[in-house]
Amino acid sequence: MNTISNNGEPSAVNVTRPRGVPPIAVRPHGGALVDRLVVDGEAREVLAKAARLAPIPLDARTSADAELIATGAFSPLRGFVGHDDYVSIITDMRLADGAVFSIPITLTAPRERARALRVGDEAALVDAAGEPVGIIAIEDVFELEPEREAREVYKTTDASHPGVAYLQARGDVLGIGGTITLARRTIERRFPLHHRDPSELRALLTARGWRRTVAFQTRNPIHRAHEYLLRSALEIADGLVVHPLVGETKGDDVPADVRMRCYETLLSKYFPADRALLSVFPFAMRYAGPREAVLHAVARQNYGFSHFIVGRDHAGVGKFYGTYDAQKIFDEIAPGELEITPLFFEHSFWCNACGQVASLKTCPHPESERLILSGTRVRELLSKGELPPVEFSRPEVAEILGAAYRAAAS
Repeated sequence: MNTISNNGEPSAVNVTRPRGVPPIAVRPHGGALVDRLVVDGEAREVLAKAARLAPIPLDARTSADAELIATGAFSPLRGFVGHDDYVSIITDMRLADGAVFSIPITLTAPRERARALRVGDEAALVDAAGEPVGIIAIEDVFELEPEREAREVYKTTDASHPGVAYLQARGDVLGIGGTITLARRTIERRFPLHHRDPSELRALLTARGWRRTVAFQTRNPIHRAHEYLLRSALEIADGLVVHPLVGETKGDDVPADVRMRCYETLLSKYFPADRALLSVFPFAMRYAGPREAVLHAVARQNYGFSHFIVGRDHAGVGKFYGTYDAQKIFDEIAPGELEITPLFFEHSFWCNACGQVASLKTCPHPESERLILSGTRVRELLSKGELPPVEFSRPEVAEILGAAYRAAAS
């Protein structure tokens, strides 16, 4: 199968590695990058066949999941999980074959529709408009356990948690497991200059000669505490990739287009162009805290990164997780099970006495000297019509955020 280059950067099929530059050292999870995306004549054949099959609709989340499976971001998955993998992931944070995988990637259909499907059949994957985008070879039709999934994956059954709310909103459904073949992209290219498949990004990292590459996951604008983490991590790496999540998020998060303008401005003004890169991660946020931190690490290994920043309350929401739970969960993963290396950072803040951002490891001063930096606090100020001070955000970033909030309020 082939990948499709859809942006202005070099793709996996047109990058030539400079002589003497070795390929990046990190292998995809499971050893090989999955490729279930077909193009050209093969794609036309798949779509023609899909038009004659029973349809299974994709929503915003499963549309993103389908393309991430097909392009290898969820390697070693070749499709939506079946019963054995589903139960094993929930129970042990691993696929049935033992490979680390922390959140089940599921496809569902209403019970009556699912009962008409048989193992060995094929069904069409269709988008919101009912148009075929690919085919799933059905390998399992199975009962889901939403309450158990919520309890084990999200660590709560409280419907105020957005991940739990999604599980409950699906209604009476069955899981449909099986290998997929995707013939049309299912993720909108909202940021085409920064949208790269894992194979494309791997090729670009190789072309730049980056063997040690740090990835930074964020769904918020980068404030000064984030910048402190990025600079600290870049000191030990060949390159840094800001890899923001731009898929579905909850309603009060800063919109992706606003965040992207912030990232572009920050990187262009405050980071060396030959050592920093912006590339998006089109994953639908689960807000699963520790479990999601592990899945984020698995995906970033597939994109070719050697290191991954896990900061305070990574992928958390509300008060559902402890400050460092997303770091502690990596203690449950044995050395060698993942090839990517997590980088753990302490809570950071602006210290008036230090005159800079510092952390609990580096600052000797009392709490009275510390200004806590967080995305939540930045949003609170913006919602009041106030720009965050320089201790919170770079002035250029604060101006972008302020203009966006003023426009939304008018």
